[in-house]
This record gives sequence, structure tokens and C-alpha cells, in this order.
Amino acid sequence: MTTKPRRGRLLGAVLGAVLVLALTATAFVLLDVIVATAVAVVLVTALGIALAASGWDEHSTYEEREQARALRRQQKWDRNEAARRRDRQKWEAHQARQAARGAGSTDEGR
Repeated sequence: MTTKPRRGRLLGAVLGAVLVLALTATAFVLLDVIVATAVAVVLVTALGIALAASGWDEHSTYEEREQARALRRQQKWDRNEAARRRDRQKWEAHQARQAARGAGSTDEGR
């Protein structure tokens, strides 16, 4: 995944902005103000869409994201190993107390 803009994309954005500015200025010189404004809005919108779509396919794949999540889960699991061990000991002690309590009672009918 690329997070910094490539030189080609930056150059394309600058060239696109210059082209839109030149076409907009030409539209205002040659056309009526209302029509030139509509042309400017369309050109700026098209430039914005082109810039937004320029990096559309540059992202991590599903497998890469899942691999990163699995790594984070494994690291969290490893960090919490001591707590799980303590909980297991507490549970086993609790089970032993319950078993001793159950073996000591004479009421089988409950």
C-alpha cells in the first residue's frame, strides 16, 4: 500500500489544475458569464473526480489486511498469556472446591 503520493500523480494533478484554470479563463473570455460558470463547475468537478480516482486501485488486499489483523490478534494473545494462566488456576481451584463440596454432601436427591 502506498501512502505517499507518487511524483506522476502530483505532476498530473498540477497539470490538470493548470488546464482547468486555462480552460475556465478562456470560457470566461469567450462565453457569457453564466455559461462560463457552468463550464468552470463542470471542469473543477471533473478534475476532483479524476484526482480522487487516480489512486483507486492502490490499496491493500483483503488477504493483507487479514494477515495484519491476525498478527495483531496473536500479539494480543501472547501479551495476555499470564492473565489466562492466572484465570485457569483460579478456575481449577474453584472446580476443586466445587468437587470437594459435592463429594462431602450426603444429599443425593438434590
